[in-house]
Amino acid sequence: MNSYKMMLGAAALAIGSTGAAQAEKLTLYCSAQEDWCQLMANSFQDATGVEVAMTRKSSGETFAQIKAESSNPKGDVWWGGTGDPHLQAAEEGLTAEYISPMRDQLHPWAISQAESAGNKTIGIYSGALGYGFNTELLAANNLPEPTSWADLTKPEFKGHVQMANPNSSGTAYTTLATMMQLFGEDGGFDYMKSLHANINQYTKSGSAPIKAAGRGETTVGIVFMHDAVKQAVAGFPITVVAPAEGTGFEIGSMSIIDGARNMDEAKQFYDWALSADAQNLALRVNAFQVPSNMGAETSDAAPDMSAIKLIDYDFKTYGSSETRKRLLKKWDDDVSTLPQ
Repeated sequence: MNSYKMMLGAAALAIGSTGAAQAEKLTLYCSAQEDWCQLMANSFQDATGVEVAMTRKSSGETFAQIKAESSNPKGDVWWGGTGDPHLQAAEEGLTAEYISPMRDQLHPWAISQAESAGNKTIGIYSGALGYGFNTELLAANNLPEPTSWADLTKPEFKGHVQMANPNSSGTAYTTLATMMQLFGEDGGFDYMKSLHANINQYTKSGSAPIKAAGRGETTVGIVFMHDAVKQAVAGFPITVVAPAEGTGFEIGSMSIIDGARNMDEAKQFYDWALSADAQNLALRVNAFQVPSNMGAETSDAAPDMSAIKLIDYDFKTYGSSETRKRLLKKWDDDVSTLPQ
């Protein structure tokens, strides 16, 4: 952290020398959980004096907004959310190359994410896909405990499963891409069709299904496992499942928007957000992802990634613009239109 503090001080002196006429501002697009987004914005503002305007939207929604604004960018930094849309944004030239001096503090998987995108994004956390179920609703409906992806397609789970829409949610797109890699494309879409028959609602936000399960509005929510842990730790009757067949995972990412109006402040936030102290803020809002800074703390309650059967997730393929557009169109055409 000392290296970051020295850097921050130098940056503050440099910015201060330009005079008070140029107010320091940052427009932050955030795709993590709302309370974490607020804490990151407020903490950076407190640390630097930079005035932060933060908007929270799901990964898919944020990607669509950045693309729509590309001729006249309004955002500076996109922080959080699954890596696939960040990679697509990089491929489409919507984000800017930046090599942070903080990179030597990061896990190799975070740097690998950056290198695969021409250094137009970087990994800030990781987390495994899975689901959670409400134990009280499961018992009330005499349902067996699900342990696999296949279990969620059984007839007795009809109307008991909720997931997000992969067009708006990075979590749900990761689910779609995971099934392609687990079962092959034909088998993956067969799975999504079988699952569709049991879905009670497709939500906009990726974490919404497990929040609904916590409230007793659905029995099962397909989410990243850390989001299910958050509900369990909060006292809701949620059991977290790592599916038996194996599962995908995300590398949550951060990108600077190409043409950012406040580029100096964007780089300043980027460097700060990669520091151990900034990443430790996750613990204050029970965000149970694995942080990318090697010196940051991981909660004891976080899912143990080494104990989960993870697939060798192909970020390059499934983060590509062509693959993502094609899979989403096929899901729209062949899955979402089926009766339930």
